[in-house]
Amino acid sequence: MIKKIIIISVIIIISIIFITFIFLFFKKKPNTIETFGNIEIRQVDLSFQVSGVINKLFKEEGDYVKKGDLLATIDDKDYIANYNKAIYLEKSSLAEAKDDLAKFKRNYPLCFDDTISKEECTTLLNKKDYSNAKYKENVANRIYQKNQLDYTKLYAPQDGIITTRAQEKGAFVNASQIVFVMSLNNPVWVRTYIKETDLGNIKYGQKAHIFTDTTDPKTKKKKEYEGYIGYISPVAEFTPKTVQTEDLRVDLMYRIRVYIYKTDEYLRQGMPVTIKIDLNEAK
Repeated sequence: MIKKIIIISVIIIISIIFITFIFLFFKKKPNTIETFGNIEIRQVDLSFQVSGVINKLFKEEGDYVKKGDLLATIDDKDYIANYNKAIYLEKSSLAEAKDDLAKFKRNYPLCFDDTISKEECTTLLNKKDYSNAKYKENVANRIYQKNQLDYTKLYAPQDGIITTRAQEKGAFVNASQIVFVMSLNNPVWVRTYIKETDLGNIKYGQKAHIFTDTTDPKTKKKKEYEGYIGYISPVAEFTPKTVQTEDLRVDLMYRIRVYIYKTDEYLRQGMPVTIKIDLNEAK
């Protein structure tokens, strides 16, 4: 009986060893790099290029804007007055320059037969040059004042969403003082880290799949986005505590950026995501 039990035990042990060997032998080697990171979105501080009292604000926090949308204006009465004055000075100086040029053309030939003195000839030349220079100066001033007037309007530089409205109507703002903070729709990328042992398996332009923690109500799966590797750090660094890895957080890792092809309003700054890079997928 004991001999029979021993034989059965040996057979069981041999079977376990054999099954384990078969499993390890035929087990597919991992062909996917999985890592974790956070969504990064570029933000822009928007401000006027001139100072003044805010006249109107057309957008609120959370509003989506298109490139070129008017966001705010400041009181432009003084800027209009300065522009109109510049137009008047330009026209006056043009008339004066034309008059001095006509006098010069009419009298300058008389300088060669001593009909008029050299001093008068010099005066004619200097007055023509001065009035012409004055006209050019007023043209430049008119362009400058037109630009100043245009700067009383604040436009969206790109498509995006207003995240902060820092001022209100009636507030006096200096040039470059923040009025809105805007998150851009593109580019949106994921900041993540990979191990040194995986570095030789990735390259620029390689495809990646990004998964958020949100479950799609239709598919009952995690929301998925497609992207590509757009940056690989040339130096190793310590991973921050906010990034989760399978290894110890103090291990040296390489930072990469995974840019997302098609974004939507559900991707938010700092959102944690999972990145999977299929090593079998072509670039």
